[in-house]
Amino acid sequence: MSWILEEVKMNQKQFTAEQIIVLLREADVKLSRGRNLAQICREMGITEQSYYRCRREYGEMKAARIKGLKEL
Repeated sequence: MSWILEEVKMNQKQFTAEQIIVLLREADVKLSRGRNLAQICREMGITEQSYYRCRREYGEMKAARIKGLKEL
């Protein structure tokens, strides 16, 4: 998923909801394998505060639900 980060950094855009969900899932996998949250956030190019904010907002959402919200 680093290609998503590179693309976003180059364009200086915010992450889309779908990208956030993918990154949160990837972070969960890395955390379950014993990685440090600070390292994961550094790799994703975000702060820990941003991680927790996104986790709170998008943590339980699935990609299909996000697409449904966009249609509203």
